[in-house]
Amino acid sequence: MTPEAFNTFFSICIGFALAGALVNGYQALAQRPAGFGLLQDGVAPKTFAAVPFLVFAAPFIIMRNTLRGMRVESRRAEFVMMATLIAGFWSMMSGTFFLMTLRAAGVLG
Repeated sequence: MTPEAFNTFFSICIGFALAGALVNGYQALAQRPAGFGLLQDGVAPKTFAAVPFLVFAAPFIIMRNTLRGMRVESRRAEFVMMATLIAGFWSMMSGTFFLMTLRAAGVLG
């Protein structure tokens, strides 16, 4: 495995782990699952606060909704594959941003 491929894989893993931690933390505090419905409250301060949260939590929410829809609605495999690719790419981007932030802060070498 090349160093670039390993770095990409590590970014994807960190992105999914960060998303899972955020969503589970939200669910523990709010006693309800996080979802994209947080953006439907109109123009309000909590709606604007939900945007950065959803930017990093989206991969987990997408996969949770996709897997639930696959069982309940019998979604086709093509839809599940496309949602997985989108969530994976999103996770890679958020994981890369998170790792770059940690490097800039001096936490990682």
